[in-house]
Amino acid sequence: MSDRFRIVQTERLLDSFVFGVERRTVTHDDTSFERDVVTHLGAVAILAINDDGEIGFLRQYRATFDRYSLEIPAGTLDVPGEDPLDAARRELLEELGCEAEEWKLLGRFMVSPGWSDQLMTIYEARRLIQRERNPMGPEERTSSVHWMSKETLRSALREEGILDSTMVVALHRVFGNLFDVD
Repeated sequence: MSDRFRIVQTERLLDSFVFGVERRTVTHDDTSFERDVVTHLGAVAILAINDDGEIGFLRQYRATFDRYSLEIPAGTLDVPGEDPLDAARRELLEELGCEAEEWKLLGRFMVSPGWSDQLMTIYEARRLIQRERNPMGPEERTSSVHWMSKETLRSALREEGILDSTMVVALHRVFGNLFDVD
């Protein structure tokens, strides 16, 4: 028995502004099967930390869950040819109204490899300079910016219930486990 899988056919089912859906026919040994895959351009997220050690968040509405969510700034790589760091700079200014003098790559991860090819690239941004926010779209325009200390954040995360995984990964990369009960 071989461990080689091969995609032998791809059918485009949907194209939207943010993502697409493909039906992929895969073969393995004598077996053929189909998988529907959400295709995505990729995204960036930013853990912004000001000079007081506070972390910048957005609280914004998400139609997927019909609720408000506490999130770090993030966005899709939807500008053709744009470098992920340049996208992170753009998103930080749009969403928090900041520029950063210091950037550090925290890593990349597969958002949900069972059904999407989306890769998320996360950065840490420090030495922030406050500028004017430039929110895009109705959710961002009605969002609110919050700066929280680690202690305040720990309490907020316990109350939040449902957490954004990108935020959790970024916080863990920089601070370790913020979810420990003291």
